[in-house]
Amino acid sequence: MYNHIRGLREDKDLTQKEIADYLHCSQVTYSRYELGTRDIPSGVLISLARFHQTSVDYLLGLTNVTTPYPQK
Repeated sequence: MYNHIRGLREDKDLTQKEIADYLHCSQVTYSRYELGTRDIPSGVLISLARFHQTSVDYLLGLTNVTTPYPQK
């Protein structure tokens, strides 16, 4: 379900621990997000979208367009 978050992390050569530290969660929790065994809270999705400069829809796999939506 959350395949894109792993790809974005790997594209930037970041570890799960580095992203977990940014999100203020444990590496285990972040790993579960990537595996899809734990739902990602909306606030965390927004933080990930901002960090990776993409949309929440991309992170959720609803689109393959990586460009974020324009700000209102």
